[in-house]
Amino acid sequence: MQARIVPIDSHHDQAICQIIKSVGAEFGAIGDGFGPSDAEVLNMSQHYCATKRSGYFIVEQNGIVLGGGGIAPFAGSAECCELRKVFLSSTARGLGIGRQLVAHCLQFAREMGYQQCYLDTLHTMSGAIALYEKLGFEHLPAPHAGTEHNGCDVWMECQL
Repeated sequence: MQARIVPIDSHHDQAICQIIKSVGAEFGAIGDGFGPSDAEVLNMSQHYCATKRSGYFIVEQNGIVLGGGGIAPFAGSAECCELRKVFLSSTARGLGIGRQLVAHCLQFAREMGYQQCYLDTLHTMSGAIALYEKLGFEHLPAPHAGTEHNGCDVWMECQL
């Protein structure tokens, strides 16, 4: 599958919102405390900008959005970023696209000068957790102070 990774643009907003919400529902990430309920999901392109040391990237094939993922400062930290809202449509899973997307995000984080990358997720997202482990993320016993997603039950971090 020939997919490309591009920075988000406003014309991606509706498609990625739909993917984030449907995948969130598929894995039980519904309501307050979960990323799909964050207000930014409605207009992702307005919330990520490299001048703020953040970026959100879309995976697309033949103009069709397959998913996305991003990096943003974690709780205002200069050294720690957060891997945010990595969601892929069901048709894009198991093809190596998630690995490419997360690797792209982590490279962006290094370029922005971050030293660590934090994430939170759900145990039901076992495929994503396995990918994060392969990319160097280690499990944490508890969330970092300042996490916005108190509904998550898996917390991980990697050194960049």
